[in-house]
Amino acid sequence: MDRIKRLSNEVLNEYSERFGTDFTTNKQTLNEITVIRSKGLKNEIAGYITKMLQRQAKFEERKQIIIENEKKSQEHKEPRSKKQIKPTEETEVEVKSTEEAEVEVKPTEEAEVEVKPTEEEVQPVISDEKTIAEEIIDESKSE
Repeated sequence: MDRIKRLSNEVLNEYSERFGTDFTTNKQTLNEITVIRSKGLKNEIAGYITKMLQRQAKFEERKQIIIENEKKSQEHKEPRSKKQIKPTEETEVEVKSTEEAEVEVKPTEEAEVEVKPTEEEVQPVISDEKTIAEEIIDESKSE
């Protein structure tokens, strides 16, 4: 293993909470924690730490996006056709799709109205989840 990677990992394992994604603050933190006389070595170690933490933050961000997309796709998969109606007074409900229908609802009853979407309303859901997931896997393998 490279000397810079080894030293960076040792410092990060002990003081990970003190470092962030900003190079200058990481450099100052490194000055407080260790005694490194070589300016170049200090910059390389601080740069490597910064790069690792930025990659980690980017990975977490992508992971959250994938989770959000997964939740949205699950919501889209759930049937939209059944809707619960809780009337307080007698009401008339008009359902308009390809035909018109009127439904009377009594005050204390719950009614289910099934609305079937027309062919024009149904749109296929296309997602890029696999490509993002594959990107993350490829990125983690390259590290």
